[in-house]
Amino acid sequence: MTNDPSAAKYEIRARITADGVIDKPDVVGAVFGQTEGLLGDELDLRDLQKSGRIGRIEVEIDSRKGKSEGEIVIPSSLDQVETAILASGLETVDRIGPCRARIEVIGVNDIRITKRQKVVERAKEILGRLQEESKGVGVDLTEAVRKAVQVEEITSYGTEHLPAGPNIDQADALIVVEGRSDVLNLLRCGIKNVIAVEGTSVPQTVKDLSRGKTVTAFTDGDRAGELILREMLQTMDVDFVARAPRGSEVEELTQKALLKCLRNKIPINQYLEMSGFESTGASREPREERGEGGGGGRGDRREDRGGGPRRDDRERERGPPPRAPPSPPTPAAPAPPLSPELQPLFDLLDGVENTSKSLFVGPDDSVVGEAPVKDMIEAILNLASPAKAIVFDGIVSQRLIDAAQEKGIGLVIATRLGPIGKIPEQVRIFTKADLAAPAGGH
Repeated sequence: MTNDPSAAKYEIRARITADGVIDKPDVVGAVFGQTEGLLGDELDLRDLQKSGRIGRIEVEIDSRKGKSEGEIVIPSSLDQVETAILASGLETVDRIGPCRARIEVIGVNDIRITKRQKVVERAKEILGRLQEESKGVGVDLTEAVRKAVQVEEITSYGTEHLPAGPNIDQADALIVVEGRSDVLNLLRCGIKNVIAVEGTSVPQTVKDLSRGKTVTAFTDGDRAGELILREMLQTMDVDFVARAPRGSEVEELTQKALLKCLRNKIPINQYLEMSGFESTGASREPREERGEGGGGGRGDRREDRGGGPRRDDRERERGPPPRAPPSPPTPAAPAPPLSPELQPLFDLLDGVENTSKSLFVGPDDSVVGEAPVKDMIEAILNLASPAKAIVFDGIVSQRLIDAAQEKGIGLVIATRLGPIGKIPEQVRIFTKADLAAPAGGH
């Protein structure tokens, strides 16, 4: 009866060397014959093998040039002490067949340790796969529910069947994006007053819908987004402009990034001035900046509709009023001098005024680059030389401040300051208005 190797606890490994040519049966016969009665009845190899307490003796022999070398492997289900005694008994074999031989125990391996390692490694694989599948199920369920809600909320609007949110007609404000995926992303973030133009040509439905609403054009941060934005500016009413970060698309933005882009939207007049675009369509001032009532200068020139003489007739009858003696001119208070750090920068600002140009100033006050204001932000991000200041003829925006902070530029000198959300501590801003108090800044 042979032992089942899977039931063995230990494995005895020994090396054989013999001065002659021997075969496997010679080795097995020598082991059984020369250890018989040596270790007592309890550790007799034949009885142990019959009872299954040791397994089949495996022998590998290689004979070359009249000498033989090989290895013996004996699986054992005995305890540690009995296995060690059995292993040492193998080394008493000194002849195999007609040849002098030597057996040396290499080691006794605990098979259970190897099995435990395999169990641990396999358990890691199983657990990792289980966790990955469980995670995927949770995400899939959440995403499936979210997409189902999005598909239910998205509608087809107008004769062109444009993708849109459910609140298009009721909302006072409107967000216009490029495609269906952009609409779905805004719906996922809880923004429902959105519609897509679905192409580079603005549909008539969007043009009509933009009248009477506060419109924000929200496009991708690539060349295609810029072209679509130009089309919007020329063909429909736009109040604000929002752009995805450079190289990003609206459909890819996370909720945090998307809401940040909408918070940093730029009034249309400021965007036109910064970008250098010319709006040939219906673009206008932002709704909150437009006048609401019609009292303007026309009312100041109205005439009396009664029967009395008009005001200019009465003035001609009375004659011109007496003139007051001219008062001496009040000398203007001299502006306080600029700091040595700012004086050369404001001199550069005087030089670029009314040119729509921007200059990038290095640490030694030399100009290390320049660009049109419309390409300024991209030029800042691609600066090859370090710069300490930006001087330009235009309005400071949040996108410009973010670009300056990203490139480590600490000074921004401009014509005016636009509506911005947050100014980092590392960036100081000065405009023409600061000439009266140059040390302050923003």
